[in-house]
Amino acid sequence: MTRFAPLALSTLLLVAGCAKERPVEVHGTVERDRLELIAESNERIVEIFVHEGDRVQSGALLVRQEAGTAQPRIDQARSLLVEAQRRLADLEQGPRQRELDEARASLGGSESELQTAQSEYARVQTLVQRGLMSQSNLDQARAARDSARAARDTARARYELLQQGTRTEQVAEARAAVQRATASLAEVETVASRYTVTAPRDGLVEALPYKLGERPAAGRPVAILLADGVPYARVYVPEPLRTQFTAGTHVQAVVDGHAETVKGTVRYVSAEAAFTPYYALTQQDRSRLAYLAEITLDDPAAQALPAGVPIQVFVPAAQP
Repeated sequence: MTRFAPLALSTLLLVAGCAKERPVEVHGTVERDRLELIAESNERIVEIFVHEGDRVQSGALLVRQEAGTAQPRIDQARSLLVEAQRRLADLEQGPRQRELDEARASLGGSESELQTAQSEYARVQTLVQRGLMSQSNLDQARAARDSARAARDTARARYELLQQGTRTEQVAEARAAVQRATASLAEVETVASRYTVTAPRDGLVEALPYKLGERPAAGRPVAILLADGVPYARVYVPEPLRTQFTAGTHVQAVVDGHAETVKGTVRYVSAEAAFTPYYALTQQDRSRLAYLAEITLDDPAAQALPAGVPIQVFVPAAQP
């Protein structure tokens, strides 16, 4: 039997060598980023702009819910903003020439009325001294004179104020009012925007769970997208192969119905087993553990791969 020992040893070494060269294989599925776009309220769906299977670009309208009381609030906030902006523009521009002319004319009329009232007071005072008029007539003339003087002072103050122009404090107050109105409008527009669901990224509309006229519960997805970009493979790595799957490892993969081999790079391997904890298992049972891994399929040949199809991933066996 000793003469067969070299042959048996050579056979074992050949088999061991072939096993070391054979690539490690794991299985999984092709995945893409899945985006669930939720409803911010339970308002009724009034428009659906896309169909399942449509390809959309970032920012595209997908679903719109009834705005309810949001639109009247937006209109009111816009009106307040326009009013505040108009007042600020008037204050920054200062008084118009017509306003100055009007104030000057008003001052001239007030001074003329004051002169008339003073003359009348002097006349009545003389007549009262002669005994031709009563004291009550003098009191009335005095009141008319004082009223005319007050009107003259008011007209003069207004004219001088217009000549000085707008005060800095008034302009600052008007600017603050514009800022407050702008913030209020932005707030109500932000609230209203939640009634419209848009695509955050380019992608494919995978599902529209609700139909036109339905009321989704707040927080429930009303549109589900599969984002464009680099796909990835999600696989479960058995425990005996875990050391050969590390971040940065280059692998190759094949997909049924796809003729070309796809290249990829391991980007993530879970540190925790997906099944029974390792410390509860014997050395023999540990081989049943599996670790979730994700592999970026950055090969141009993988761009067109659909999500959900099975994929086989190979990595060369570790060298001794």
